[in-house]
Amino acid sequence: MHVVLAGGGTAGHIEPAMALADALRRHDPSIGITALGTEKGLETRLVPERGYQLELIPAVPLPRKPTPELITVPGRLRGTVRAAQEIIERVNADAVVGFGGYVAMPAYLAAKRAGVPIVVHEANARPGLANKIGARYTDFVAVSTPDSKLRDSRYIGIPLRRTIATLDRNATRPEARQYFGLDQRLPTLLVSGGSQGARRLNETITAIAPRLQQYGVQILHAVGPKNELPQVADVPGMPPYRAVPYVDRMDLAYAAADLMLCRAGAMTVAELAAVGLPAAFVPLPIGNGEQRLNAQPMVKAGGGLLVDDAELTPDWVLQNVLPVLTDPQRLWDMSRAAAEFGRRDADDLLVGMVYEAIQAHRGGRRRG
Repeated sequence: MHVVLAGGGTAGHIEPAMALADALRRHDPSIGITALGTEKGLETRLVPERGYQLELIPAVPLPRKPTPELITVPGRLRGTVRAAQEIIERVNADAVVGFGGYVAMPAYLAAKRAGVPIVVHEANARPGLANKIGARYTDFVAVSTPDSKLRDSRYIGIPLRRTIATLDRNATRPEARQYFGLDQRLPTLLVSGGSQGARRLNETITAIAPRLQQYGVQILHAVGPKNELPQVADVPGMPPYRAVPYVDRMDLAYAAADLMLCRAGAMTVAELAAVGLPAAFVPLPIGNGEQRLNAQPMVKAGGGLLVDDAELTPDWVLQNVLPVLTDPQRLWDMSRAAAEFGRRDADDLLVGMVYEAIQAHRGGRRRG
């Protein structure tokens, strides 16, 4: 059996695809897996690092919403669809699984032409254009949130890395805090704006860090590899402030933390819910508002706080984040609420959908 995965461009598309690839291989080590991508996407690094075959196709940017520009897409897509179809037929694909983004649209169209069954996974609460179209061609649509707008979809969550999906935060905390040079006893705030960092979060936490330390809070701050590290000196008797360019071991960062200050990308929200780590979400203020929608279910469940980017100030952190960090009972309650919302088995559930789609296709039941 051979499965083609279409989830290039950003880590939010690539990581679920790689988590599915790992799960497929756990179920059947002999399965063939090919990932589609473009030369400009993060997949050129992330996919080979995970040991999977990557095939590149031309990138065709898609408008976020239906606009007059949309009518030019078919013409620009023709060559890309042909390239994707050649790959699908060359590897003799049994299924194409798409995760949205630039790569997914041509993959869906190519799979439809080649008569190969399609599975769609949508990570965001507000689906993108590629997945809206892909969902028309299949009965097998998986979503990350129970109130998704994609019709006839199944709520499974987001496929996660096994190091995250199987993480026991309490058991791993001593190792994690030692790894980052943190105190074993102090409340810990983890700050990260994603793989590239976030200026608003960085500036806010740098400004308020001394006050948080005075209240007994230690900080692990991933500023982003392209951002300047704050110059912070350890003061005897004060809680640590660990500023790093990037965190490779997010499982240990989650285990070390009691609360996270972060953006609200779909993958971040899913990981935090799965491991039961409460968060103060600061949705990215650009795009179509999907980050706010991503965070809302976990916030409504009691597992997080939500603040607009423009309203994130040092005073807001003092008034809203500090009281949580210094209240063990509230931290425990929020952690439990986040964990109840989380899904750890989405990778295995999506594997089941892939097999189901292939069997339905072989039995003659397919859409489109």
